[in-house]
Amino acid sequence: MPITAVTGAASGIGKTVCETLKAAGHRIIGIDRNNADINADLSTAEGRELAVSATLEQCQGRLDGLVCCAGVGVTFPSDMIVGVNYFGVTKLLEGLQDALQQGEQPAVLVIGSVAGNQMVGRPHEMVSAMLDDDETAARRIALDLAEPHTAYAASKYAVSSYVRQQAPAWGKQGLRANVIAPGAVETPLHQAAKDDPRFGEAVKNFVAPLGRAGTPQEIANVVAFLQSDQASFIHGSVFFVDGGMDAMVRPGQF
Repeated sequence: MPITAVTGAASGIGKTVCETLKAAGHRIIGIDRNNADINADLSTAEGRELAVSATLEQCQGRLDGLVCCAGVGVTFPSDMIVGVNYFGVTKLLEGLQDALQQGEQPAVLVIGSVAGNQMVGRPHEMVSAMLDDDETAARRIALDLAEPHTAYAASKYAVSSYVRQQAPAWGKQGLRANVIAPGAVETPLHQAAKDDPRFGEAVKNFVAPLGRAGTPQEIANVVAFLQSDQASFIHGSVFFVDGGMDAMVRPGQF
C-alpha cells in the first residue's frame, strides 16, 4: 500500500484527492491547519517544520507520494499567499525528499494554477525572490505591492518553475514530479473569491470555453492518474485542467 501525504487535506481539492487516492489503495497522511492527521500552518516556518517532522514520524521515514494541494487565494493577505503557495510547498518538498527517495516509485504532484501563466512573458520581481529562496524579500515585495491577485499569480508561476527546475536532478534520483494547473474549480476558496467585493465580478466573468467551473473530483482524477504507475514516464510536466482557459488566453503559446 503506497503511503501518500496530502496538504490541504481538510477541504476543497485536497479533501477530494484524499478520498480518491484512498479508493485507489493509498494510505493517506493528511496535512492542514485543522481537522487533519497533522495540523500545521504552512504559512510559517514553524508550521512547515512541524508538518515535515510529523509526516516523517507517521511514515517512518518512507514516503511513496506527496501531493501539495494547500493554497490560499486573493482574499488572503499578499504575504500569506506567498508563504503558503510557494514556501509552504518547497519547504515540504525539501524536508521530505529523503523519505520520498526511500519510497517505491515515488511521485510528487503540486497544484499550481492557470493564473500562473500571467507571469510567463514578464515575471514579477517577487518571483525571483521566491526562486532565490528569500522568503523575507518575497513577502516584503508582496506586502508593498498590495495586489493579492499579482501575488497569487506570481506564487503559482514560481512554484511551477521550481518543480521544473528540480525535475532533472530529481529524475536521476528516481523521483517523479509534476504540476497540475487548474482553472476555476468549485471550492470554498473559489466561492470566497466570487464573493469578494474587489475581485468577485472579474472572477465570475472569467469563464472557461467549456462554459463552467471544474469540480474537485475532476482535478482529483488527474492527480490519481499522475500518482499512479500508469504515468511512470511523465515527469517535469505542467498539466492544464482548466476547461480550456489557457488555450483561450494563450492560443499561440504552449
